Amino acid sequence: MAREMRGRAWYCLGMTVRLLWASPLPPIRSGVSDYAVELLPHLAEHAEVRVALPPEADAAAVASRCSACTLVPFWTPAADGEIPVLHLGNNPYHEWILSKLDEGSPVIVLHDLVLHHLLVESTLGHGRWDRYGEMLTAAEPVAGPALARARRYGFSGRLDPFLFPALGPFLRTARGVVVHSRWAEDRVHGVRPELPVGVLPMPAEDPGWPLDRTAVRERLGVARDDFVLMHLGFLTPAKGLREILAGAATAFRLGVPVRLVLAGEGGGAGEIRSAARELGIGDRVVTPGWLPPELFASVPAAADLGVVLRTPSAGETSAAVVRFLACGAPVAVGAVHQFLEWPVEAAPRLTPGPSAPAELARLLVRLHEEARPDASDERRRKARRAYETGGHRPAEVAGRLVRFVEKLPWAGV
Repeated sequence: MAREMRGRAWYCLGMTVRLLWASPLPPIRSGVSDYAVELLPHLAEHAEVRVALPPEADAAAVASRCSACTLVPFWTPAADGEIPVLHLGNNPYHEWILSKLDEGSPVIVLHDLVLHHLLVESTLGHGRWDRYGEMLTAAEPVAGPALARARRYGFSGRLDPFLFPALGPFLRTARGVVVHSRWAEDRVHGVRPELPVGVLPMPAEDPGWPLDRTAVRERLGVARDDFVLMHLGFLTPAKGLREILAGAATAFRLGVPVRLVLAGEGGGAGEIRSAARELGIGDRVVTPGWLPPELFASVPAAADLGVVLRTPSAGETSAAVVRFLACGAPVAVGAVHQFLEWPVEAAPRLTPGPSAPAELARLLVRLHEEARPDASDERRRKARRAYETGGHRPAEVAGRLVRFVEKLPWAGV
């Protein structure tokens, strides 16, 4: 009770918000790592921020991007009156953060609405079968015991994690949750109806406008007459790469001078190039690999069309979409859940599944046929407008995050 009163006094006096931030950071090459180093400098203008360095973090690299924040070891607990801001995503990069869930009442930033893979990594990855069963049962009281028992005997389906997202146990101690779509807000309230949820725009650095598209294309080795279709981010089969390749190959056979740029890294790059050769577009695929930060923000400007497909989707709100829009590039998205919240004139839809390659090919043909300077410029203005009016600049998102935290009940506890 005494600590609660100290928290109430702290909040009512309007003192500076104090945050302990825990997320993936450089050198981890992930979207959340980029998100963090872009947002933290602006967050430090509104709050006192300590940053818990992940075990594998490069302290010098983080300090160079977040000089106004105090860096502390990953095991550092939250101090009295300090609010943990914990970032959870559906991969092992976030596993070290789980030990902080019981430190006070954290604000959790959900980057995925499926956390079943994180559950598997943090339990079965260490041989903790009983813990996996307990947490899965807590999340899914009816199906959980059978799912855990089946996995123990070697039976699990590819879609099991998406059908049973195991979200509840990770929100057990939360005082509030931050998400980046209205659909995600509904999903959280379906698990914990009483929990305050802040819907913030997905932040992404403004690369400036207008950009020199010709210079970016030259750096990528893309010709002036190429019609550039671009995928941005880690290269995995779940991101619809087969569908993207098939759609690009079909459009090429229909006369579109497609140049497919796959900007990112991943173990499947060799398989992608091999598949492209089989489809007859091996010489039309560019794989520049991981891009340094100074190029990463502006490289989507080279695209005539971006593409973001997730099949199945873990409920993530793609930062890649925002980066395309920031550069004035329209981006084709899978027509599911959170992606339907983007304005259709900037983010045309593709139906996930077998029809996606044909729909992508038709879209490429149509856009190429309409590739007059006036039509292309109008598409680019609409894409950029979606970024500018959506509140995606990190400075804006940082302010909204602090205001959300300030309004939480017992914000100083």
